[in-house]
Amino acid sequence: MNWIRKTLNLGDKIKRLFKNRPTKKEIENSDWTSCCKGPVLKKDLENNLWVCGLCGKNHRINCRTRFDIFFGKNNYEILKTPLPIDDPLEWKDSKSYIDRLKDARKKTGQDTAVLIAKGKINDIDVTVGAIDFSFIGGSVGASEGEAIIYGIQHSIDNKTPFIFFPCGGGQRMFESPIALAQMTRTTLAVNELKKNNLPYIICFTDPTAGGITASFSMLGDLSLAEPGALIAFAGKRVIQATVKEELPDNFQKSEYLQKCGFVDLIVERKDLNKKIGTLLSILLKKNSDINSLSDETSKSISTVTKAAS
Repeated sequence: MNWIRKTLNLGDKIKRLFKNRPTKKEIENSDWTSCCKGPVLKKDLENNLWVCGLCGKNHRINCRTRFDIFFGKNNYEILKTPLPIDDPLEWKDSKSYIDRLKDARKKTGQDTAVLIAKGKINDIDVTVGAIDFSFIGGSVGASEGEAIIYGIQHSIDNKTPFIFFPCGGGQRMFESPIALAQMTRTTLAVNELKKNNLPYIICFTDPTAGGITASFSMLGDLSLAEPGALIAFAGKRVIQATVKEELPDNFQKSEYLQKCGFVDLIVERKDLNKKIGTLLSILLKKNSDINSLSDETSKSISTVTKAAS
C-alpha cells in the first residue's frame, strides 16, 4: 500500500503548488509581464510604445492605446457604433455567451471588440478602426460587423480614407452563422468604399487569422504590417500536416508574407503615423514630394497605382 500513499502524497504536493500560483487576474494586474529575457516592467514597455527594446517584439495593445499612439493622446474622437442584440442564439456551453460578453466588457471597457475613431493624420481627416484581442480573442460577431460597416459608411459620408488595424482569431463561434455572415457584409462594405474612390489602408497586427484574413482585412489598397505579426488563415500545424512538408520558421509572419507579396510594407509602430500620413498625401494628391520616401515605399505606391488603373 506504500505506492498508494506515495501517489496520494504526490497529488497533494502538486495541488499545493498550483494553489500558490498567482491567478490570471493577479497576473493581469501585475506591474510585470514577460518577454524575451523574462520579466519586464509594463511601464518600460509603455514608454517604448509597448515594443520590447531588446528583441523588438510588438506587444498587443488595446484600441484606445492604438489610437493614442496613432493620433496622439486626446487628438481623436471615438464614434458610437450600433449594438445589435447580444445573444441571438442563446448560446451556452461551459459558460453562457452573455456572461462571456459581460466579462469582456468589464475587462476592456468596450462594448464590442471593434472601436472606430475619427481624427487627422498629416492634416488629412481619416476614419480609423481597430480590434482589441482581449475582447474574446478579437473575434468578429454581429456587433463587430456593425462597427466595421459603420466606420466604412462614415468614411463614405465624410469622404475620408479608411484605415484599419485588424487582429483576432476570426469569426465568433458563439454566434455561428451570424458571425460568418459578417465576412460577406464587411466585404460588400469595402466594395462600396472602393466605388467611392476612397483609400483603404490595412495595417496587420499580431495575430490576424481565420475569417478576418478571409474577408475585409485582405482587401486593402495598401497592406502594411507591424514587424513579426502573425498573419494566417489556418494554423501552421494544420497546413504542415496537409502538405506533408516542413515549413519555414518564419512562416505566416509579416516578413514572410511581404516576401510572398501579401504585405506591401512592414512599418515600425513608432513610424506608422508618419508613414501612413505620407502615403495618404500621395494617394490623395495633396503632396507631390515622393523623393523623401524609401525605394520600398515607392514600389508599393507604384503597385497600388497600377492596380487601380
